[in-house]
Amino acid sequence: MTGFMAGSTVKTARNLTLVATLALGLSACFRPLYGPTASGAPLSAVLASIQVDPAKTAQGQERLGHYLRSELVFDLDGSGQPSDKKYRLTLTASETVQTPIVSSITGRAESATLLGTAAYKVQTLSGDRTLTEGVAQGTATYDRSSQRFASLRAARDAEIRLAKLLSEQIKTRVAAILATQP
Repeated sequence: MTGFMAGSTVKTARNLTLVATLALGLSACFRPLYGPTASGAPLSAVLASIQVDPAKTAQGQERLGHYLRSELVFDLDGSGQPSDKKYRLTLTASETVQTPIVSSITGRAESATLLGTAAYKVQTLSGDRTLTEGVAQGTATYDRSSQRFASLRAARDAEIRLAKLLSEQIKTRVAAILATQP
């Protein structure tokens, strides 16, 4: 019985040593996102060097494009200080509204879900090289009311929440790419 216990203890110690060795070897592969970039510049300075162009949207959806651009300008460079621009971020945004719940009494939608999509592309300012591109997606829900102004305000608040969500996704993805650029 003691031989079995000793063998189990040796096997456990060997497994722990193997896991610790692998973890130590892989620890050099990870880089903090908001630390210095591969070029040595702080990530905040690199993000501030992105010029955000106005978002292209379908007619009637300009408000989402405006909110999205404003959120990105603030997220990428909230300092308010002018900086030299090296990159250009172009956006194409769209939204759709779904009304999954309809009252059987009034025949009106009681809630709505905004589905938003934002395609983005980061290029050098001259446009000769694309660093990254992708699509961010998100949803925001709101309650509809029989009071018209309350429903409009709730829809606008949902658009703002959706723009913030899309902006955070885009900022995180762009930051991850730019952190590795020399």
